[in-house]
Amino acid sequence: MQIRELMDKISLTSISQRVAHLFPELKKQLWIAQINQPVDEYVKEKLKSSLIAGLVMAILTFFLVDKMNKSYFLILFSFIVFFTIVFSTLMKTAKSKVMKRQKDIDREVLFAGRFLLVKLNSGQPLINALLDASKSYGVASKYFQSIIHEIDIGTPLEESLDKAIKYCPSSRMKKILFQITNALKIGIDVTQSLEAALDQVAEEQLIEIQRYGKKLSSVTMFYMLGAVVMPSLGLTMFVVVASMMNIEANMALFSVLTFFLILLEFIFMTVFRSIRPNVNI
Repeated sequence: MQIRELMDKISLTSISQRVAHLFPELKKQLWIAQINQPVDEYVKEKLKSSLIAGLVMAILTFFLVDKMNKSYFLILFSFIVFFTIVFSTLMKTAKSKVMKRQKDIDREVLFAGRFLLVKLNSGQPLINALLDASKSYGVASKYFQSIIHEIDIGTPLEESLDKAIKYCPSSRMKKILFQITNALKIGIDVTQSLEAALDQVAEEQLIEIQRYGKKLSSVTMFYMLGAVVMPSLGLTMFVVVASMMNIEANMALFSVLTFFLILLEFIFMTVFRSIRPNVNI
């Protein structure tokens, strides 16, 4: 009996439940990322994958240690290190999906808000406008689908919007939903509040584009100097100096230089993508 109780305590399910308490924001992240899994099951799945990866690395380390006659303590060390790295990386999957969904919603928030505004100005009730928005395209439509789902299961409209604001990954979408909810609670026209929120979001996106223009000019200057002018002049000077000093310039050397040039181009491409504003006006 005591052995069974001990096995229950050290089972993977019980461990995942204990580990889940170390991530209090995980439940919210799973809801926002639309990962339909309980927190315990999500943590258990990541623990399994991390254990498998750690065991594989431990086995590989065993053969390496046995061949080199090193300390077998390295097997345990490699298992712990690799398990920790893989587990911490896998546990960030939900957060990365939340960030991706945030960017997708930010990109479409202006179109989604204007779609609602057109429907409301045409005389449709707010619920019907939200229903039509949930049937449109894009990530924003899936977000409206979650609001409609809450209404379908009996949640009042204001509570559904409050819950959507609480679990919304996009601050811009929160502003739009907050203005709608605030107008419903006060009892004023929703279209005026929605139009004011859309104007504010459009102004923020315009400012972001202007900042992007300033950043782009400086990054472009560094790109021209670091990835075009300096490699061209440097390679030309190297060829001239090498020919004067009888330095052998073989294909291996040029292959290494080509590799570093490609790496430099990739770095600048990553920089250009990172500073690009996440807007779609």
